[in-house]
Parts: sequence; structure tokens; C-alpha cells
Amino acid sequence: MARRRIYILSDGQNEGISSGHVPLGRERILGTALEVLNEVGLKDLSMKKIADKLQVKTASLYYHVKDKEELMQLLSDRISRGMVWPERSLDWKEQIVQWAEQFRLVLLSHRDAVELFTQTIARGMDRLTQIEKLYELLVSAGFADSHIPWTASLLKNYVLGFVAENVQLMAIARGQFTSSEEMSEQYEQFYRQLPEEKFPNMIRLAPYTTRPDWEKEFQFGVRVLIDGLADKRKQE
Repeated sequence: MARRRIYILSDGQNEGISSGHVPLGRERILGTALEVLNEVGLKDLSMKKIADKLQVKTASLYYHVKDKEELMQLLSDRISRGMVWPERSLDWKEQIVQWAEQFRLVLLSHRDAVELFTQTIARGMDRLTQIEKLYELLVSAGFADSHIPWTASLLKNYVLGFVAENVQLMAIARGQFTSSEEMSEQYEQFYRQLPEEKFPNMIRLAPYTTRPDWEKEFQFGVRVLIDGLADKRKQE
């Protein structure tokens, strides 16, 4: 069986087809695709909807983007471009904290960004550059080479998982309640009605469970991870 080739995606600016006086290049397509993504979500994102927004025929897009799979790869790469890296003069722990916060903000800046990142493999130059920089940070911090990919994966998966839960709860609040506050109040009331002999801790902790402080919780999790990684690094 022939092996499928894997190519590094470039950020080429092909300008072969035009709409009116504005060239229809890859960058313009990706910019419009992000607008459509934010409007309809990843599930309903299609080449046709992008073409309609650009007021061109769908076939025109395939000169620049092969299919939706490549589009998703390119979008994850485009989103990665928004990362702002911490100063290298900072302590490595603080650099990781700032990296995690930046990654979180980038994921929150576009609808379904978590799905984009989890359903695609890094192949574009911008996304690969972000991974390279994280590796470089971990190298300079003194982690063993064999542990660096694992450490990077732990950090990445924490941020992805945290944002996914955050976004999911916000969607539930928008879809089923008039506000996040109303959702918190109703769930806290639900917990307080549970049998106390079976759920004493859930009842007692209901105010914290139902009224999350996303900023403090995120920072807490990142620093717990870093403390554990620092101990592991010392053992090498």
C-alpha cells in the first residue's frame, strides 16, 4: 500500500484568481474562513459558505486550498500566529505561565479553536514555530531531551482541556439560561437539595463548584503542573 505523503504547509500567497479588483489569495480566503468559523462553527464551516461570503464560485477556492482538511490545517496555523511569547529574560516558570495564558487567549479568540487544534496535526510553519519555541524554553530550563515532548504535551493538553470545559459551560449558559449567574444559582440550589448523608462534600463545596473563577483556577492548575515538573527536572 502506498504511503500517504505529508507535506509542510506553506503560507503561500497565490494570487491566480481574482474577485473584482481584489485578488483571491490564500490569506484572503483564510481571513474570510475565520469570519465564517466564528459565525457558524466548525461543524457547519464549508467551502461553499466561504465562497458565498467572498462572492466567488466554490471552485475558485480549490486553486488555493485543496479541501476542508487542508483548510482546517491552515486555520490552526493562522490562529497560532496570534501567540505572543514571553520575554526570555524571565524565569522559565514564569515564561511557561505566560505561554499558557497566551495559548488560552488565542484559543478563546476563535469559535471551536480547540476542535481545530485537536483534530489536526501541526504542519504549518506558524504552528510548528510555536512548538519549536516551547521546546526551546524547556531545553533552556534543563529538562531531559526524552522528556521535553512529554512535558510540552502535558502543558498543551491542560490548556486545551481547560478551554474546552470553559467554552462548553459558557455555551450551556447561553443556550439554557439567561446568564451565567442564573445557571450558577440554579445548580447551587440543585446541589443543596441533595441528600446530605450521601453528598456532604458536594453540598458544602457547591458555592465553589457552581461559581468558578476561571482566571484563578487556570493559574492554579498551571502552577501546580509547573511545580510538579520542577521536581521532576531536579531528579534528572
